[in-house]
Amino acid sequence: MPGLFGESLAFGGDYNPEQWDPAVWQEDDTLMRRAGVNLATVGVFSWALLEPEPGRYEFAWLDDQLDRLHANGVRVDLATPTASPPPWFTLAHPEAMPVTADGVRLTHGSRDTYCLAAPAYRRAAVGIATALAERYGAHSAVAMWHVHNEYATICHCEQSAAAFRRWLRARHGGLDALNSAWGTAFWSQRYTAWEQVGTPRATQWHHNPGQTLDFSRFWSDLALDAYREQRDAVRARSDRPVTTNLMLPGYQNLDLWAFGREVDFVGIDHYPDAPGVDSHADIAFGADRARSFGGGKPWLLIEQGSNTVYRPGLTLPREPGDILRSSLGHIARGSDGALFFQWRQSRAGAEMWHSAMVPHAGPDTRIFREVEQTGAALARLGELAGSTVSAPQVAVLWDADAWWALTAAGKPSAELDYLGTVRRAHRMLWDAGVTVAFAHPEDDLSGYRAVLAPSLYLVSDVGADSLRRCAEGGGTVLVQYFSGVVDSRHQVRTGGHPGAFRELLGLRVEEHRPLAPGAVAELSDGSSGTVWSEDLRAEGAEVLASYLGGAVGGKPGGALAGKPAVTRNRFGAGSGWYLSTRLDDAGYAALLARVLAEAGVEPTVPGQPAGVDAVRRHSGSLSWLFVLNHGETPARLPTVRGQELLTGTAVPAGGLTVAPGGVAVVREPVSSA
Repeated sequence: MPGLFGESLAFGGDYNPEQWDPAVWQEDDTLMRRAGVNLATVGVFSWALLEPEPGRYEFAWLDDQLDRLHANGVRVDLATPTASPPPWFTLAHPEAMPVTADGVRLTHGSRDTYCLAAPAYRRAAVGIATALAERYGAHSAVAMWHVHNEYATICHCEQSAAAFRRWLRARHGGLDALNSAWGTAFWSQRYTAWEQVGTPRATQWHHNPGQTLDFSRFWSDLALDAYREQRDAVRARSDRPVTTNLMLPGYQNLDLWAFGREVDFVGIDHYPDAPGVDSHADIAFGADRARSFGGGKPWLLIEQGSNTVYRPGLTLPREPGDILRSSLGHIARGSDGALFFQWRQSRAGAEMWHSAMVPHAGPDTRIFREVEQTGAALARLGELAGSTVSAPQVAVLWDADAWWALTAAGKPSAELDYLGTVRRAHRMLWDAGVTVAFAHPEDDLSGYRAVLAPSLYLVSDVGADSLRRCAEGGGTVLVQYFSGVVDSRHQVRTGGHPGAFRELLGLRVEEHRPLAPGAVAELSDGSSGTVWSEDLRAEGAEVLASYLGGAVGGKPGGALAGKPAVTRNRFGAGSGWYLSTRLDDAGYAALLARVLAEAGVEPTVPGQPAGVDAVRRHSGSLSWLFVLNHGETPARLPTVRGQELLTGTAVPAGGLTVAPGGVAVVREPVSSA
């Protein structure tokens, strides 16, 4: 089955030739051939050059660049440049500049300075997308289209407020329904006219949580509408696939499931925020999400950093070998290539210190030598283009609504962290050698042996029923603390927590008891909890561990002494497990091991050593095993057989050995079954 780009994996990155002169272009041609670059993203930030005045287009320079790249064997991911409107647009349409939650209207001078709700901006964006598609829709260099860049800037201007009101009318109908959904009887917030409803701008204290949740939903829908407009303009004039680059890991202005349904294939940008093995665990986290948002189909890593890890106020270097390991970490989990931002490091501009494939120091550098090594490796892996990751047996639930709802002010504890909690669950499964899919709570979950709901604070009735059916059908479901407590309107499910899952879990939580910073709740099985605890009673569930102490330093004899902390409930042919605290790492790993054992889930490779990432892709009767050793000692996998593609050698009879920091891709023998 051909991949996204035929019989090869994509390799390359953002290319901005307009920053350079012809002498550099000539060197670029040579270096791209040396590195094996076969796909370049062009035009992301070129609006001012492509349309120097409203409606007047200058395409000659882009014609030359596309022709030059094509002649050099490089195909093009042609972007629409709408994330950076040109200065003339700002001057002509000041009303299209974004307004912050504090009511400050921003001015031109950066990227992403626009309001998605502004009609002038939307017209201009569709205009430049249409002009590009009309000229290049059938161009032989163009392999794909890349709409916009990293949606979506949020705005609180009056145009946004008007669009929000229209969205609310469509969702809720009348004001009575809106007032009911938002619970406006509290704090004298009842609305009697639509013009009274605005965006959640800065206010005295807590916002209405129903309003903030609906505004997040609205803004994601608005961004998707803007994407669709450009996508449809391109599709009407070109038969090449269209996508956008979704920003991971922590950027949460979009419902990524919704975008996954609208793109021809999922594309992501991923910049880990930690070095070393944590970086590679985060790559797996992002890659598993990207694949899942696209329904398991091949996807594309559109941006990564060549040699840096980004933290606020600090840029950390990556270790030698990370360019190849990081690229294969994404490809192992379904990407049909590995692209970077950017090809050549800029001499000037806001991102002059962003890492690149060709650094400021030029090609005689470790970075470029590793780029060449990575390009050569991907060239040897073309046979697996279009293959998919073997179906995972474990799903972690991911829901934008649950994340948005949990960001609302006024929670019992500021330590309740959606992203951190879900990421930790994935990390523990990654450490256990288990390949993970992400699923929406409302999906059909019957194909998974185990389903984890680490932070499902909000869940709809449909989602709650989906988890019930999963357990009834034989699945093992693990629900964690502060989940299932509010419905899709962000209203508490009364009668005892976790309201949506009480029957599934066979328990009733009477009281949430957040733990003070530094407080530890000791459990009867030797583990301990932090952040959170609950006063619950089993109503049919088996108690697996109890609290030894309460919420005051975890001392014996506290309010929770002897009360359940971890439970398991038989439900239909399966079971519902419940964890009421944030377990320490060892305790959490041990609990997940019990859950996986009950569900019959094993690591990808039997006896997989710690620190080794093993993932399998397949197509028809063929399968390929990726092995990445993030440990400090050689990793031996005696059961692995086949042809190692990066070296072109057969795996020895004694099995595969991968050096510390090493990688291997094995074409496995075709089964005779």
